Amino acid sequence: MDRNAFFSDTNEHYVTEWMQGTCCTLRVRFRAALADKLRVSLLLQEREEAVSLSPVSGGSRFREYACTLVTESPVSWLFLIEDRESGEKLYYDRRGASAVARTELCFQHIPGFRTPDWAKGAVMYQIFVDRFRDGDLTNVVETDEYLYIGLPVQHIENWDEKPSAFDVGYFYGGDLAGVREKFAYLKDLGVEVIYFNPLFVSPSNHKYDTQDYDHIDPHLTIIAEDGGELLAPDAGDNLNATRYQKRSADRKNLEASDRFFAEFVAEAHRFGFRILLDGVFNHCGSFHKWLDREKIYAREGGYAPGAYLTPDSPYRKYFVFADNRPEAWPDNQSYDGWWNNDTLPKLNYEASPELAEHILEIGEKWLKPPYQVDGWRLDVAADLGHSPDYNHRFWQRFRSRVKAVREDALILAEHYGSPASWLNGKEWDSVMNYDGFMEPVSWFLTGMEKHSDSRDTGLRGNGAHFWDKMSLAMAKLPEPSLHTAMNQLSNHDHSRFLTRTNGRVGRLAELGSAAAEEGVQLSVMRQAALMLFTWPGAPTMYYGDEVGVCGFTDPDSRRSYPWGHENLELLEYHRYLSKLHRNSAALRRGSLIPLLMEQDLVCYGRVYGREQALIFVYTGAEEKLLRLPYWKLADSIPQGVRRVMLTYENGYNVGHVRYVLEDGMILVYVTQNSAGIYLGTAPS
Repeated sequence: MDRNAFFSDTNEHYVTEWMQGTCCTLRVRFRAALADKLRVSLLLQEREEAVSLSPVSGGSRFREYACTLVTESPVSWLFLIEDRESGEKLYYDRRGASAVARTELCFQHIPGFRTPDWAKGAVMYQIFVDRFRDGDLTNVVETDEYLYIGLPVQHIENWDEKPSAFDVGYFYGGDLAGVREKFAYLKDLGVEVIYFNPLFVSPSNHKYDTQDYDHIDPHLTIIAEDGGELLAPDAGDNLNATRYQKRSADRKNLEASDRFFAEFVAEAHRFGFRILLDGVFNHCGSFHKWLDREKIYAREGGYAPGAYLTPDSPYRKYFVFADNRPEAWPDNQSYDGWWNNDTLPKLNYEASPELAEHILEIGEKWLKPPYQVDGWRLDVAADLGHSPDYNHRFWQRFRSRVKAVREDALILAEHYGSPASWLNGKEWDSVMNYDGFMEPVSWFLTGMEKHSDSRDTGLRGNGAHFWDKMSLAMAKLPEPSLHTAMNQLSNHDHSRFLTRTNGRVGRLAELGSAAAEEGVQLSVMRQAALMLFTWPGAPTMYYGDEVGVCGFTDPDSRRSYPWGHENLELLEYHRYLSKLHRNSAALRRGSLIPLLMEQDLVCYGRVYGREQALIFVYTGAEEKLLRLPYWKLADSIPQGVRRVMLTYENGYNVGHVRYVLEDGMILVYVTQNSAGIYLGTAPS
């Protein structure tokens, strides 16, 4: 048996679905060498049943086998392949051929599970708003406007100043007006979806401590009516933070901010962008009007009293208080904080149906007119509630409510570990793909953990380890989730990828910001970007990665975008990759076929219909000639294949070079830290 010819996956060519009510008919295909005489069976895990596949087509190189299944429930399977002549048996799973059945690597299908077509393979761009661009000098958080974590907030006058260890209360002034000014820049970069870190009213620059889910923060939009005073230098609390109170709680300001946001989204849509909001629903912030620890809403008036102030608050059950004696109020500090953070009160859903309903209404509100955003990214989504059972029930309700408003709304969850129990067609659409992209790519290209907290040189260039991790993660993602997974190299919670290329272990507080820029390797950054735009999923750039921004893990990864001194060569490289991705059905939606996973080499193909792409990434230092098996990608080999991108140690080349295959192989001369993309189209 030629195990190198085996292939199947869950893309539409290999698994075709017809739905009639709740009944699902599946056509499942498997590919093998034409010359092999095989008996192919589908081993259904749920039914402990074997289903025979019949030969259905044969070309010049491959033969396909197929069977039909009828099911109303999710199914998972392995293939059993038997050689009719020798009696040899092999199993085939998401990782490839194996002598043993690896049930953790099953293929799977969930009847009727759909994710938005617009999100599949979409080019996304994440913006941490305070650090992207300041487009309105009148809405900035002012120095001494209020206290945050016991210290006065500060406005950083120098846009290019590097973050400090206490960055959370320092504001650079980035806002949505600044983003709007750069819509043309984002369009030219090929961005199709903008994912924003939280935009709701909040006292921190990261805004993961929500103060009001009902309104967009005026500091990011417009302050219609300003007033009040800044704090005195010796202030010990926020009782006199009247300017912040006016800006963040005055209804005229909040309504004006929401109108600004509605107009902003409308203009973004005119540019062709989709908008994702960040929903932080596991916890809120200690400034939140439901708790009101800072007494902002009590002073403003017109709001129900917060649970921190009185046991009679309508929001008391929204939180867990360790001390429920009447005398614990006012100023009951015994509320439960997420991971014991008193700035992040954990929301107590089980005790309060009203809380759950309010959050479900928030999920609907921002998708409805006049805002009409296109989906949600859900922060620490698996942590919501106090039990797994409640968590799943809540997200089922959330999906039902959100999809009733916008059937094509995207629901993406932040999650570490296996997301399989949530990706069932009833809860999340997909995830931020840490396990199935960011982490394995980081280890393979840099030998670094994604926070720059550890280094393992044995994993750098280890193609076998890379594929083991990638294939296991892919097995946890149903097909609709795989192609909408948010693939990233960097984000606000991890070190910048470019910094990881220098191999420095540590963080800002111990190493300083300059160390994040020393010894970085642009050639490795280009390799990573090439993988980002050629791996299944939604390639997502973290603002500034495309122009060479460095930084250790947060807060250093939240540096300001370097307008005026960008790495323009790296920017142009990203533009080329983005265009290649968007114009190639194979790169955007194709099956992934592993070709070579060796020391210092990862080579894989993408196939969609007659279109193929071959990608190699070489991490070695030795110059050598590689024979790359293009023949695995198509039954009918193209007469010529075009190289459309080559990156190497000292630069990159986008000139198209035609290659003639020799026995189905591409001969490629590789040099240190090189990578390439080759495109072909099979004869009709």
